[in-house]
Amino acid sequence: MRNIDIRSSIPRFSVLRCVLAAVVAAPVLAVGFIAAPVRAELVVDITRGFVEPLPIAVTDFAGNTAEEVRVGKDVAGVIAGDLERSGLFRPIEPGAFIQDPATLRIAPKFGDWRLINAQALITGAAQFQADGRLRVEFRLWDVYAESQMTGLAYFTTPSNWRRVAHIIADAIYKRLTGEDGYFDTRIVYIAESGPQNRRVKRLAIMDQDGANHRFLTDGGALVLTPRFSPTTQEITYLSYVSKVPRVYLFNLTTGQQEVLGDFPGMTFAPRFSPDGNKVIMSLARQGNTEIYEMDLRTRQITRLTNHPAIDTSPSYSPDGREIVFNSDRGGTQQLYVMSADGSNVHRITFSAGRYATPVWSPRGDLIAFTRIHAGEFYIGVMRPDGTGERMLTKGFLVEGPTWAPNGRVLAFYRQTPADERGKVSSKIYTIDLTGFNERELVTPVDGSDPAWSPLIP
Repeated sequence: MRNIDIRSSIPRFSVLRCVLAAVVAAPVLAVGFIAAPVRAELVVDITRGFVEPLPIAVTDFAGNTAEEVRVGKDVAGVIAGDLERSGLFRPIEPGAFIQDPATLRIAPKFGDWRLINAQALITGAAQFQADGRLRVEFRLWDVYAESQMTGLAYFTTPSNWRRVAHIIADAIYKRLTGEDGYFDTRIVYIAESGPQNRRVKRLAIMDQDGANHRFLTDGGALVLTPRFSPTTQEITYLSYVSKVPRVYLFNLTTGQQEVLGDFPGMTFAPRFSPDGNKVIMSLARQGNTEIYEMDLRTRQITRLTNHPAIDTSPSYSPDGREIVFNSDRGGTQQLYVMSADGSNVHRITFSAGRYATPVWSPRGDLIAFTRIHAGEFYIGVMRPDGTGERMLTKGFLVEGPTWAPNGRVLAFYRQTPADERGKVSSKIYTIDLTGFNERELVTPVDGSDPAWSPLIP
């Protein structure tokens, strides 16, 4: 069961899986349709580098009234958009559809869909209930096996239709790839505007597809490096108040902000521990930059590193047992891994260039990083022991990788060099961990330092 209470943008929402005959009264329900056995399993292999997108037909969801038809069309559009942006699916243009919507409500004519090379078919319906709730159902069909693969119905408030569409896209993604989806998520980032010498930086948040964008701060104080809690809809970020670095906790459910403390020696914004009870950060005290851990319940601070070099940008492993960070203790800025108590420090990078902003994958199998070499920036990944290093993209300045919660996709920001007027541009991009399907995530203003949320509870 997933319970939701995100005010101002997402109504209360709870999800319950059961068979269709067991519908019961509740604020919101997700009801499963029993799928027939399939003759051949339709699966998208995403373990290879380049994947030819699977042709998939996403039909407008049916409705009995003009308003239901409009909502059904909007829901289908969001689902198709989510699947297309993943790079794994190619929604077929609706103009190519042969079967008419009226007969599709009864059953698919699989021969019509095979003629347009659709390998999977998504159908659905939207209907307003007598109590004011919106019911959205979908079915995923294997066209060649002529079988239903999965199906669910959701009951929610009408304003929640977009989130239902993301949840449906996640269900389809998981059914076809075997991995969890990442569409029911949000991205927080630094929204930048104004001239280069007087840059205004505000905290902003949006759905992973750029919808529902809103600013969280007014730009009165400089804000930097937001990070999501892995357990709650809460972020931590760094803000300069009267030129003094101050760390905040921002609860997205209530809108309340809490000051963790003023840290005059702060050199990097904190990250949460996997259980959400601690944050880790680097502080410069008496001219020495070390990594510290703060217990959010007691506010007690513990130093984890003890070295005259600069130790910074720490990130926990998903099991909380290890920490990756960068340090120049070996002469150049490289990546190191240590136990969560600060012991067993060992270097994992030895290539030319400098390494920065490491962040552990939610799956624990990879570490993403920024590498600077020969005048160019790279976003790359490697195994936690430093082997298997791969560069995913490069540019004049690419930085700040952040993982989608399924560990399959990364977001980062890309900055262009100054033009003849001295103007630069900073945009947010996403890329598959294989290095394919790089795409800009369009924002109202320039953006940097993205952070991807976990799946919304």
